Amino acid sequence: MWRFVAIFLLGGVIGTGFGVVLGFFAFPYVFPPPEAMEALTESEKTSVVARGRFIHANPDDPIHHGKGGVTVYQRTVFLESDFEVGPGPAYHVYLVPKPMIRDTSDVIDTMFVDLGGLRSFKGSQKYSIPDGVTLADYPSVVIWCKEFAVLVSPADLKFE
Repeated sequence: MWRFVAIFLLGGVIGTGFGVVLGFFAFPYVFPPPEAMEALTESEKTSVVARGRFIHANPDDPIHHGKGGVTVYQRTVFLESDFEVGPGPAYHVYLVPKPMIRDTSDVIDTMFVDLGGLRSFKGSQKYSIPDGVTLADYPSVVIWCKEFAVLVSPADLKFE
């Protein structure tokens, strides 16, 4: 009898743990947040400093991917309307002082600038650049999962 109870309790614990983990991964797909549709004001459209495109840096990773354009203005990073990343927890937008970011290790030990949490997995969004940031020192914009310290999608900037 005690073996039956132990097996039942162990199965319940394992099943509950599996269900919670599955729920964390399935939730953003089942209940996606609305698409962002932010627009730049005339004062934010001062002059384009750089442009880039987000890429799927690691094709072996089906969860962390991105695509779409990014435009950097004097005081604003603007994710274009075609921007999209795979859903996940605690995504942030970083300016990174290294070119050609392709791996998580390229970001971990750098002095990046955190522009804030990603507001939507899809659509146009804008992020203010803090005062004192010299944009020429940051040739990459990346989407970063702060929860798991993983690179989601990088964009190499081409300065104009």
